[in-house]
Amino acid sequence: MATRARAVRGLLPLMAVQTRLYVREPIATFFTIAFAPLLLVLFGLIYGNEPNEMFGGRGSMDVTVPAYIGLVIVTVGLIGIPIQTATSRELGVLRRYRVTPLRPITYVIADVVAYYLMTLAGTVLLIVVGAAAFGVRVEGSVPAVLAGFTLSALSFFALGYLLAGLARSARVAQTIGMVVAYPMMFLSGASLPLELLPPGLRQAADLIPLTYVVRLMRGLWAGDPWSDLATSVIVLLGILVVGTVLSARFFRWQ
Repeated sequence: MATRARAVRGLLPLMAVQTRLYVREPIATFFTIAFAPLLLVLFGLIYGNEPNEMFGGRGSMDVTVPAYIGLVIVTVGLIGIPIQTATSRELGVLRRYRVTPLRPITYVIADVVAYYLMTLAGTVLLIVVGAAAFGVRVEGSVPAVLAGFTLSALSFFALGYLLAGLARSARVAQTIGMVVAYPMMFLSGASLPLELLPPGLRQAADLIPLTYVVRLMRGLWAGDPWSDLATSVIVLLGILVVGTVLSARFFRWQ
């Protein structure tokens, strides 16, 4: 009981520390919080949000906002987490955490929650900007959208920790993360709607994990039932389970 109480008491301060460390990185904070909203404003001013048959009668911003949630998630999952984790390992921070009275799982939980909160903050700002500037509204259930967001975020976090465990250094983690993340952004429908991609690229998008985040978020945002999104849910659950198992296997404290 005493050990459990100590772990609980240590969790909140550690979460606060992890969040402050993330915010102190201006590049990571910019791409998590500001990049997607700025991109939304830029393309919104160009294309507007008039109803379009290509998007089922919705405006381009109506489908762009839920898709851009994927941009926030992949930025944190495949770029932020690998770089920050590998850097902490290089600087000996992880090793020092491990020798404290706190259990290693306490650090892991605090780390995941901190990244989740930062991702959520970027997503909320994106939605607020979309609503204020272009009248974008959630057509589906807000709890369903939040559940889909959580599944998507945790799935990509698992991939991020796996990359961090496999990378030998922070520089290698950064390189791998960017090489993997940027093609996903452009070929999954996260930055450009899938409807605008050539048929061949749309078929190739089925092989990209981020595509299933975009499909899930767009579907839940529009009010589609979970049954219509079963493929995306199954794929992301698979990524979460396999990614968690492998990241635990390859995670290194030093």
